[in-house]
Amino acid sequence: MRALLLAVLFLIPDPRPLPSQVPQPDPLTVVRRAGNVYRSMTSLQADFVQIIEDARLGDSLRSTGKLYQSGQNGFAMRFTDPAEDAIILDGRHAWFYNPSTAPGQVIRTSLESDPVYGVNLLGRVLDRPAERYTATWIRSDTVGGRRVDVVAIVPRAANVNFSRAVLWIDSENALPRRIELEESPGARRVLILSSIRANANIPRELFEFKVPRGVRIVDQ
Repeated sequence: MRALLLAVLFLIPDPRPLPSQVPQPDPLTVVRRAGNVYRSMTSLQADFVQIIEDARLGDSLRSTGKLYQSGQNGFAMRFTDPAEDAIILDGRHAWFYNPSTAPGQVIRTSLESDPVYGVNLLGRVLDRPAERYTATWIRSDTVGGRRVDVVAIVPRAANVNFSRAVLWIDSENALPRRIELEESPGARRVLILSSIRANANIPRELFEFKVPRGVRIVDQ
């Protein structure tokens, strides 16, 4: 009887779909949802790990710190390694302070703020994906224990600062967990976000660059 029961069970088809039959998320829907969520937030702060690779030179630079975004006029990357390095966008200027590699100076550039997104850089990248990108679903994955959808986007036009991007989007809350940008031939930037906090109160002074004593401003 037991042998007969086992034989019958093996003959009953498994109702679960095979891996190849599991429907894949629409990549444009994933990116569009992420853009809608990101733009709807009043603020975002997160710990980051940034890796910049240059295959032509065989060089790789790793840094860590905290990232802040507030509304459309405040963006900051304040580094903990290298300590004191900072990138600040205050709505009028972009400040690039890198005492670890260029001591004694800070580069200041006029900021052309987008009339819709201001300095909300990621919000701009995620905007109108169906019009601006060719999107491809890559796989499901995890980042920091969070399940993510991995999607590649390739710009249809040449007026963006990357040729291809791979986005790891949180499957639950649609927040970006990892971003890889191919910025030029052989050059790649990776940004990994953790301890993400949305809609938190961020002190305004984090988006203000105070020029240290003895540091000269280089306008570009």
